[in-house]
Amino acid sequence: MRIEISSLLDLDVYTQKGIFVGRVDDAVLDPDQGTISSLALGRVNRSLFNFDAKRVVIPYDWVTAIGDIILMRHFTRAAEKNEEKDRS
Repeated sequence: MRIEISSLLDLDVYTQKGIFVGRVDDAVLDPDQGTISSLALGRVNRSLFNFDAKRVVIPYDWVTAIGDIILMRHFTRAAEKNEEKDRS
């Protein structure tokens, strides 16, 4: 699938379980392959990460769908714990 990098910028990224991860600030390219290798996210959901980061980089292989938002594989136990707290 061919996409323009600019179409990814400012899209919100969610896990497949519907947990907000962050917003796309930039894309990292692999010049040898001519593909996107990862996405740099800003406005990060800090409850998902064990460190205080303003940006994180996720592998593009984790992306499962792109549309009005980006869906990625669910990836942390911390997210599950926070989701359980929200339900209580």
